[in-house]
Amino acid sequence: MFELLHSKVTEKISITEEEFDICKSLFTPKKLRKKQFLLQEGELSKYNIFVTKGLLRSYTIDDKGVEHILQFALEGWWTADLYSFFTGEPSLFYIEALEDAEVLLITRPLWESLLQQIPKFERYFRILIQNSLIATQRRLMESMSETAERKYLNFIKLYPASVQRVPQHMIASYLGITRETLSRLRRELAVGKSSA
Repeated sequence: MFELLHSKVTEKISITEEEFDICKSLFTPKKLRKKQFLLQEGELSKYNIFVTKGLLRSYTIDDKGVEHILQFALEGWWTADLYSFFTGEPSLFYIEALEDAEVLLITRPLWESLLQQIPKFERYFRILIQNSLIATQRRLMESMSETAERKYLNFIKLYPASVQRVPQHMIASYLGITRETLSRLRRELAVGKSSA
């Protein structure tokens, strides 16, 4: 269960086996059933979550009952409500398994312990948070300025493995477009591919 975490960490930093053993000891493995929640609105985000198997989503529900998907987290991805995780304020969103999943959970105190015991992890998480900020800024700009087609093509590029795993209405929610628009785009792109 820890092999993928080791692989992802060593893509960014060099660590010894002893250091990784310390790291492993601070995480709690958890199996999730499809549609099981790790976090619900109003709860505290107690964990930073690393996905080793399956697919999770983070989303909010607005006053009209409409879901707005913030992120899909596939194998090798991290997810959390970082605002709640770091401030102790109640979360504004949900984290749910879209498939049966396996995750590694680390609490804020154990995360802090990891950074103190192995300072190299400061660099690892700085890189992750930096990349997350860049992706968030790009997504915000995309949502304001790109066409629906461009948004969908960017989604396919970012989440190639999830196109077949995520229901179409959730992809539409993530992109901020209607299901009908997404269906039309998919038809047009399929016709374009077959005529090419």
